[in-house]
Amino acid sequence: MLMNVINFIMDAGSSVFMPIIILILGLIFGLEFKKAFKAGVVVGIGFIVINLAIGLLCESLDVVIGQLVSLYDFKLTSLDVGWTIGAAIAWKSGIIVPIILGAVLLTNIILVAVGFTKTMDVDIWNYWGLLFVGNATYQVTGKIWVGVLASIIAMMFVLKMADFAAPRIEEAFGMPGITTCNVETVTPGLIAEPLDALINKIPGLNKIDWTPERIQEKLGIFGETWFLGAVMGLVLSLIARLDLSTILSTTMNVAASMYVLPKMIGVLMEGLLPITEAAQKFMQKKFAGKKIYIGLDAAVLCGHPSVVATQLLLIPTVLLLATVLPGNTTLPLAELGGITFLIVWAVMPSKGNVFRGWLIGTVIMAIVLLVASNLAPIMTQLGALAGYAIPESAANITCLTIGGGWFSWLVFKVLTMIF
Repeated sequence: MLMNVINFIMDAGSSVFMPIIILILGLIFGLEFKKAFKAGVVVGIGFIVINLAIGLLCESLDVVIGQLVSLYDFKLTSLDVGWTIGAAIAWKSGIIVPIILGAVLLTNIILVAVGFTKTMDVDIWNYWGLLFVGNATYQVTGKIWVGVLASIIAMMFVLKMADFAAPRIEEAFGMPGITTCNVETVTPGLIAEPLDALINKIPGLNKIDWTPERIQEKLGIFGETWFLGAVMGLVLSLIARLDLSTILSTTMNVAASMYVLPKMIGVLMEGLLPITEAAQKFMQKKFAGKKIYIGLDAAVLCGHPSVVATQLLLIPTVLLLATVLPGNTTLPLAELGGITFLIVWAVMPSKGNVFRGWLIGTVIMAIVLLVASNLAPIMTQLGALAGYAIPESAANITCLTIGGGWFSWLVFKVLTMIF
């Protein structure tokens, strides 16, 4: 029965499952049914249109990336197969999955009740990062309880980082009352904040301001997000030596994504606003004014123009890093077009400064590549257990997302060393 529920979550995805969660939360927080129902449906619509826009961007960039990899003949042994494969492997990895799922859900409820965290992580579909570290730890140690412990420790870290992120998300992206609990999104905050503080102390660098608003102020129409997207799409296509038709379509698709994503996020926020307001009133009434943040998929942040622009600058940077970084075996491929989830925090401390995002994002992605390389053998083992066919061209499989959750990697390393 429980595995049927898990399979339903896997098959439905966030666009179907999140409206149900939002409806239930709205009713718990005291909204009348019709308002809670509308909020849930609008949130679902928001996720659908955001994912469509992000999908359009990723699809266009995948063509560019595939051509770049082929053109410049990267020879690396751990193939990035993408987060979707990583999630499928994590959710379908055996008996430990329902145990971990129940444990982390209960942990979140208890930690909110006792005041350890203000975040309620309702993005259950993206619990796969916690499932992955728990199952990886279990496979190495042979002890289910150690695997569950790994997931709980990772969950506690994610919740505290989500608390830390919430006011920064409101300030940088204008989204009050929400946060994100994706492991790969919050973990880079450990170094992004110190790196931004360091840049503030470096003369010259601390004066460079490439926020979308500042660029538009200086350049007028040539600084608008759609134009910048078109230029970046064009340049990447030319570097990849694509044919004219593909160059033009890529240029237009990137421009379109940059233009519509902020508007799509507005749709999502229309659905979330009644829930966040009701949540704060509920906490004020029941728990003496304590705040609560709603933990959502990081997709709600990935459409911000500064995040997308930073991603486009990082694509050639990461490919170069992959070839020169000592110890890296990861060939960034399936996820390189969607690294926005990994570099949200690169622009958050500077409130959207794309230049700083590129500098900080370069450091973040170097760590991501190394951790993804280190985890490649265990992901290959879990993939085999889940029935995933390893491509013949690769010695191992990995994905950039698991490389982004390097705190979970540290938990995995420490517990497997001890047990």
